[in-house]
Amino acid sequence: MSISVCNVEKWFGKFHALQNVSLEVPTGCLLALLGPSGSGKTTLLRIIAGLETADAGTIRYADDDITHASARERNVGFVFQHYALFRHMTVFENVAFGLRVRKWPEAKIRERVMELLRLVRLEELAQRYPSQLSGGQKQRIALIRALAAQPKVLLLDEPFGALDAKVRMELRHWLRRFHDELHVTSIFVTHDQEEAFEVADRVVVMNRGRIEQIGTPMEVFEHPANAFVMDFLGNVNVFPVEMQDGRALFGPLEMPLPRFHTSNGDSSSSSNGNGSNGNGSSTQVYVRPHELALGRTPEEGGSLPARIIHITPAGSLVKVRCVAEEFGLVMNVDITLDQHRELHLKQGDIVYVSPKRARVFMPDYAI
Repeated sequence: MSISVCNVEKWFGKFHALQNVSLEVPTGCLLALLGPSGSGKTTLLRIIAGLETADAGTIRYADDDITHASARERNVGFVFQHYALFRHMTVFENVAFGLRVRKWPEAKIRERVMELLRLVRLEELAQRYPSQLSGGQKQRIALIRALAAQPKVLLLDEPFGALDAKVRMELRHWLRRFHDELHVTSIFVTHDQEEAFEVADRVVVMNRGRIEQIGTPMEVFEHPANAFVMDFLGNVNVFPVEMQDGRALFGPLEMPLPRFHTSNGDSSSSSNGNGSNGNGSSTQVYVRPHELALGRTPEEGGSLPARIIHITPAGSLVKVRCVAEEFGLVMNVDITLDQHRELHLKQGDIVYVSPKRARVFMPDYAI
């Protein structure tokens, strides 16, 4: 079951929640709506579900226009952040609830509920109540309850937001495996980049009611369409640079910019074809922490002296925070454990930082 959203608009009073939003969700795809609070992702999900009505635009499931259909007519499964399980019902009765409303025969209800409980390996908890379950167990029950009536699509609104970090990570992997078994067309909302990239086939980045970029996790991360996407997708260092003869300069440092990215995401060379090279103009260059090199001695191609102000172990990486005191610029650098051991870094040391890769996003007219 594919989903098509075409030119959807939504207002809440004077607030323009969705602005001409269009997207396609292929059959069997697991798609993430990713963005900060207030970006419109939950509103879009609720409109797709039929829980909100669009002020303009159309929603289609495959070839059917369901723009004005009720949520029940759309046959969607919806999973909420806070489970929304019935506290007075057992696990079995929670999963069976939607089937009883649809007046399924009792024998088919029992068969379907136990099939789903076995699928999530919780059949032994059938007679327990939600208060007797862990957060991860509750979320799995909420998921199979949404799937019980064999919905056409599955919609999840920040399904792991109420869980602690370890359980959230386990359930991400579980949801990905679960989806690979069932192949139900699914959309989930999250503000967590790592969660979206781990779970989704495709990612839609939203901001202020608009879609900024759509692509695979790799496409969105490696080729951000604009400065917002670059900045939103994890930690990023921002260097205020001056353009000179197509070069981006920060003090003694030249940024490695083989190509510019214009504001609409197109790539171009350092000239726009009319002879302008941006001499004397100022802009910002974006460099991710792992794209900065750190050493004890200056690099031949240019580097910034900086003083280490904090060192944080982070699994297979070490996060080094340092400041280029001449410019008052604080930088975050990710290095490997081996590099950390080799350099013998400690707080207060002077190191040299140089970018291995950088990106700049400028309006077409600025270059």
